[in-house]
Amino acid sequence: MNRDNKIDYLILKEIEKKVFWLSTYIIHYANNIRKKEDDLKVGGHQASCASAVSILVVLYFKILKKFDKLAVKPHASPVFHAIQYLLDNQDVNNLINFRKLNGAQAYPSLTKDKPNVDFSTGSVGLGGAMTIFSSIVQDYLIDNKFLEIGKKGKMIALFGDAELDEGNVYEALLEGAKYNLRNCWWIIDYNRQSLDGIIHDRFFEKIINLFKLMGWNVEILKYGEKLSSLNNMPGGKEILEWIDQCPNDLFSALTFQGGEEWRRYLEEDFKNNKKVSLLLKKFNDKELHDLMTNLAGHDIQTLDKSFSLHLESDIPTCFICYTVKGFGLPLEGHKDNHSGLMNNSQFNNFKEIMKIRSGREWDKLEGLNLPRKVFEKIVSSNAFHKKSKLYESQKIPIPSNYEIKFKEYISTQETFGIILNDFGKSKYPFSSNVITTSPDVTVSTNLGGWVNQKDIFSTSSQEDIFKEKKVSSAQKWKRTSKGQHFELGIAENNFFLLLASLGISNKLFGTKLLPIGAIYDTFIGRGLDALNYATYIDSRFIMVGTPSGVTLSHEGGAHQSLITPSIGIAQPNLLYYEPSYADELSFLFLWALEYIQNEDGCSIYFRLSTKKLYQPKRVLSINNKSDILKGGYWLKKPSEECEVVILCTGVIVGEVMECTKNMSDDEIKIGVIEIISPDKIYKEWEDSKKSSNRISHIEGLLTDINKNLPLVTIIDGHSSALSWIGGVFGHKIFPMGVNKFGKSGDLQEIYEYTKIDVKSIIDNVAKVIIETE
Repeated sequence: MNRDNKIDYLILKEIEKKVFWLSTYIIHYANNIRKKEDDLKVGGHQASCASAVSILVVLYFKILKKFDKLAVKPHASPVFHAIQYLLDNQDVNNLINFRKLNGAQAYPSLTKDKPNVDFSTGSVGLGGAMTIFSSIVQDYLIDNKFLEIGKKGKMIALFGDAELDEGNVYEALLEGAKYNLRNCWWIIDYNRQSLDGIIHDRFFEKIINLFKLMGWNVEILKYGEKLSSLNNMPGGKEILEWIDQCPNDLFSALTFQGGEEWRRYLEEDFKNNKKVSLLLKKFNDKELHDLMTNLAGHDIQTLDKSFSLHLESDIPTCFICYTVKGFGLPLEGHKDNHSGLMNNSQFNNFKEIMKIRSGREWDKLEGLNLPRKVFEKIVSSNAFHKKSKLYESQKIPIPSNYEIKFKEYISTQETFGIILNDFGKSKYPFSSNVITTSPDVTVSTNLGGWVNQKDIFSTSSQEDIFKEKKVSSAQKWKRTSKGQHFELGIAENNFFLLLASLGISNKLFGTKLLPIGAIYDTFIGRGLDALNYATYIDSRFIMVGTPSGVTLSHEGGAHQSLITPSIGIAQPNLLYYEPSYADELSFLFLWALEYIQNEDGCSIYFRLSTKKLYQPKRVLSINNKSDILKGGYWLKKPSEECEVVILCTGVIVGEVMECTKNMSDDEIKIGVIEIISPDKIYKEWEDSKKSSNRISHIEGLLTDINKNLPLVTIIDGHSSALSWIGGVFGHKIFPMGVNKFGKSGDLQEIYEYTKIDVKSIIDNVAKVIIETE
């Protein structure tokens, strides 16, 4: 509910009670009531949900405004779904089918849940970190007049405390500090229990210092109203000091054991303190248990007051909310409660306490001490009631007749730089929506020319000091709020999370951007979790991996990428192309800028190289372009006397064409197919199996080749990326590629070492011909 509409705390307690019931019942129903076809546990996290209920209720019904965005911790998904159900954004059938196909998702999903999820949080730590990068993107959009300042919101994450073990969280904090992070809250559900145990004592003292070092406010919310009132009672401060010093595991164990054990333990510890002894006698066992577990994270009044104090501030703030895992359930505090479930007997007792009648478990008003009109008014006046998409952004037109000229001898990486440099000079409107980023490899991936023209984004302007001091440099960079490049540190997770945020800016803020990220190809693996997250949320961007393969030869094996073609093929929502020539890349790049905007499109991955090739003298025809998009074409069509066909990808085409030239002198006839996208041709071939009338592109290319003709595949990457082609028609296949780590050396030395040089290809082809005669 908006802040302008006050909700009485007693009413809010009723809503809290309802959300608590629904989130717990969603899990119980899935595991114990719904018919199952196997004996597998459906799962869900009743204890993790219980610790987050109060926080989420206060956020959704008291704090959040229309343009605020929230990442809900993964294991609180049922709480999120319960709230969305009350707000008429979720269908009861989805709750009934929680964790079942087409039901509510196990973890909030931007793409697979019915309600409008702001940030998917299935991968622990990443969804929360997204709030930092989305806040930075929001600043960029406001500074560049893409977003009205009145539509600015807070980017908020509810974290489970164990999520802070994830390294990407701290990488994101560092980057946020560099970009003067604003309007971001992290709310830590500090229940002090993780998947397998108890969070280390005093852990948060270090976390608090780290947040402060990064320029964040830190608010520690420890005591609820009942516990805070002890300050005014004789012996009360001593009990609060005892709680402050109590180890996490002891506090959790006593919480599970309940009031009787609380009393025994406290009376023993304070046997010589009459004030505390008298105070303890004022409470029966249940009241004592309720008092000792009255932590701030379960006290809606304390939460509301604390959050409200920071509503008008744009300083990033971390709220550490002390909670009890499993609060209010028989599981509370138990070491093993993370994946624990109430049994039927326990749940029936819980159901009775919640005053829920059988057959009415899903009724929104069941068990509530609220008149229907009051409830309906609260729901209908909520900013998120029947929340539909806030924005419908228009496609950015990309010119179809854009022509760029290239040198006769050039690499695909250099071609990429020329394309971006040309974009920077162009007057086409789409270039103002292009935003680039790179993890500290801007110059070495050929983005420097673009940045010289478009500057680096920063919330505070800064001129190039080297230029001012007249120090000669090819890089004329300055930092400005109008800059169109994000210069990141060497943290690939940050790179992919920023791309993810830029790629959903239309969904979050109503402005479509055209994000382009450049990274050393081998380091894609370092950020693979975040890349997987970005494609899972269907973020749209162009990723350029360069240099690839073993072409960065002098840097050694750690800088030579082998498995990235396999990543390109296997990664959903990412289409991988590896063009050999400049005209192919130029055509594909402009096509990609439009494709990533299509409803049925996805992100694009270009795998490029620093190895130069002489360019073919040609003008791409409509048929050429069609074949390129489909993933491959005949570079050298076979004659009737053809003895072998080579299928190659990327820069290795130079060696392949030299091989064919050398062997033609010996009158050996070879055909050559350039596979520009192993990903595209594989997916289309796989899809074609679903229809008896459909012929895939690779089948079309191979259809006239004699089935006894051997195929040699070769790529500057792992040989498995192309070896599957032998299964299309059953041709005998001889795959070549880089299947071991390289070493430092000259390019020719490393090609010979990894056996993808011209001589190795010739030897292999000759051997293939002899073996198949």
